[in-house]
Amino acid sequence: MLKGKYVVLGVTGSIAAYKIASLASMLVKKHADVTVIMTQNATNFINPITFETLTGNKCLVDTFDRNFQYSVEHVSLAKQTDVIMIAPASANVIAKAAHGIADDMLTTTLLACQCPKIVVPAMNTRMYQNPIVQDNLDILRHYHMEVVTPASGYLACGDTGEGKMPEPEVLYEYIVTALTPKDMTGMNVLVTAGPTQEKMDPVRYISNHSTGKMGYAIAAQAMRRGANVTLVSGQVNIVPPIGVDVIPIVSAADMAQAVKEKAAVQDIIIKAAAVADYRPADVADEKVKKKDDNLSIALERTEDILAYLGAHRQEGQFLCGFSMETEHMLENSRAKLEKKNIDMIVANNLKQQGAGFGTDTNVVTFLTKEEMVELPIMSKEEVADALLDYIMEHRNA
Repeated sequence: MLKGKYVVLGVTGSIAAYKIASLASMLVKKHADVTVIMTQNATNFINPITFETLTGNKCLVDTFDRNFQYSVEHVSLAKQTDVIMIAPASANVIAKAAHGIADDMLTTTLLACQCPKIVVPAMNTRMYQNPIVQDNLDILRHYHMEVVTPASGYLACGDTGEGKMPEPEVLYEYIVTALTPKDMTGMNVLVTAGPTQEKMDPVRYISNHSTGKMGYAIAAQAMRRGANVTLVSGQVNIVPPIGVDVIPIVSAADMAQAVKEKAAVQDIIIKAAAVADYRPADVADEKVKKKDDNLSIALERTEDILAYLGAHRQEGQFLCGFSMETEHMLENSRAKLEKKNIDMIVANNLKQQGAGFGTDTNVVTFLTKEEMVELPIMSKEEVADALLDYIMEHRNA
């Protein structure tokens, strides 16, 4: 996803500097070209060799280091940089950046860069809350730099409060978002994800093995591309994507209600959730008997969310569903596409290696009334991007 992207990480004198080693490693694993610039104070907290080992690039500290081929290093670096993040950003470097002071390698490079700039404050709570620091952060925002709100928690100094640097996974999201083209800006996208749980009795429930990974990947990628994203999610063990409005649900009825309430204003609706097909019935009509450890349970079908959306679609709305099959994948998926009156089905076979529940990869086929597109095995993040590309290309066709 980040192949060919050049990322500069600026590290300043803060105990949180050690966390940037993990961030650098994440970026390199996604094939980004990463260079780390450290202030002299930062070298007291982590050795530059650590970053050189992780990135394969020289870690820059001294503006006048002669161990380079001849070039004005901070200028040449700035020209090729796609995004620069200063993390942790000390109060000192924030003040320099706000007032255009360029007296070391990091601040001169920052001043020369014309790419997106992300600043991640990390300091003692009292320092962070100081009006001078807050004014300097407002100046950075005025000059279109993105300022990441620090987390609250126990700090290295022993205090508890604001000023804690967010975890590397969060910082990674900010970088990926900054690098993603914003072709969906202003669009409203609703995604359903995860399992539903249907109560059988006070102790047990019926569910499925869905982890929500595919739906969460779609929601995250739509947000990165600029969309206003609503994620209706069953109970999963995934951190919600930054900037996404998450509506937690339990049962299929909960999910149907949440979707109905939000559907009218959506440009795109993608139902990636694996809904349990039945729930307990309190009445005797249309019951289906199911045997479970000699216990007869009365069940009835839940509402078909996709069919409802197809019957109540808004003008210009694009509807996409997922179809997970164990046999006759294409035939069953085409039948769903027609029956539910939707625009697209993403089909996959639970028995195919690399697809199914709980995996980090997927193997899918895009089906519309006009065509079929088979994709090779991809990460779910890549599938999400390919799906959104396809929808954007075909939604007004």
